[in-house]
Amino acid sequence: MRNIEIEELGATPITERKVEVVERKGLGHPDFICDSIMNQVSIELCKEYMERFGAIMHHNIDKGMLVAGEVKTKFGGGVILKPMRLIFGDRATFEVEGEIIDVNTIAIDAAKQWLKDNLRFVNSDSVQYQVELAHGSAELTDIFKRKDAILGANDTSAAVGYAPMTPTETLVLETERFLNSPDFKKRFPESGEDIKVMGLREKNELHLTIADPLVDRFIESEGGYFRKKDELLEEIKTYAAERTDLETSVYLNTLDREGRGMGGIYLTVTGTSAEDADSGQVGRGNRVNGIIPLNRPVSSEAAAGKNPVSHVGKIYNVLSHRIASEIYTNVPDIKEVYVWLLSQIGEPIDQPKIAAAQVIMERGSLEDVEKEVNEVIDGELANIQEFCMELAYGKIPVC
Repeated sequence: MRNIEIEELGATPITERKVEVVERKGLGHPDFICDSIMNQVSIELCKEYMERFGAIMHHNIDKGMLVAGEVKTKFGGGVILKPMRLIFGDRATFEVEGEIIDVNTIAIDAAKQWLKDNLRFVNSDSVQYQVELAHGSAELTDIFKRKDAILGANDTSAAVGYAPMTPTETLVLETERFLNSPDFKKRFPESGEDIKVMGLREKNELHLTIADPLVDRFIESEGGYFRKKDELLEEIKTYAAERTDLETSVYLNTLDREGRGMGGIYLTVTGTSAEDADSGQVGRGNRVNGIIPLNRPVSSEAAAGKNPVSHVGKIYNVLSHRIASEIYTNVPDIKEVYVWLLSQIGEPIDQPKIAAAQVIMERGSLEDVEKEVNEVIDGELANIQEFCMELAYGKIPVC
């Protein structure tokens, strides 16, 4: 029997509150780059471990940092003066029963491939790579040697997920994905990847403040920059207006000031501020559902890069959102639901210290839905091995 608790939450749903703030750090944001690459390293290591040994070995690639470089922007195309540096940190398994795993090469190759696939104007071969991965501690590594069908948790940690996403949360997420979509970049190649969307809903008014660096090779003058910016702004306004009933205002690159030359425009050589202005770090970006929802309780763990079979900082982070979504989708009369999972180090990950659901009812009473909510939670925990393998092979995004 699992320790499952269900309670009714006496709170106002987010959509009915006067103020809601939601952020999304996009594809080329330095924090997103760190999260994505370190998680991809974990995925590639999982594949290597599974192919060679039939099991996933101990690793946690969740202490990465992207150190900003230096560039000189110029109308028509600038130059890179100092390359970015990507630092890979924490732990991995380098040897299994005398067989060596080339962890460093796997990490660098994964990073280069991600950069090639996602950032059009970053030369992955010019980035500097610093691998600081080391062997894991004896006790945490031993978890993987115990041959348990379901591994024990490698930490005592808590996570929380929720459902559904609000219209504001959804629009913030989808706006960034739209601006970084292949179709949008084809129509507006000057739009960089380092897009950030900040959404503020005040009652029925939605304000979207967006940062989008323009790539200097496509901009011939200061006047040309502002003309392109106006085109982008109109495109975003149209997109947002078609997807919400809220009264929407859109603001783009609000630090800009005409007449100040390079000091008054958001111009980049590569499309990301990591080239010159802003370093990145794992765990400072989006939560596992793709946004930073400031009105919600959120987990403190960085999910990206952690191993997907024993590290509850990854598993429970993502699973709590999945369980919440399943409850909201399949159990009637629920307005909003929060799911909490707490592990105890060493105990099987399918047996959390507690799994708790807090529900806000649309109608009816908690007693009407308690049994169904319990069954959803119990069923998802029972299938945790399959869920972990989805994480291992990158089938579930974590940023």
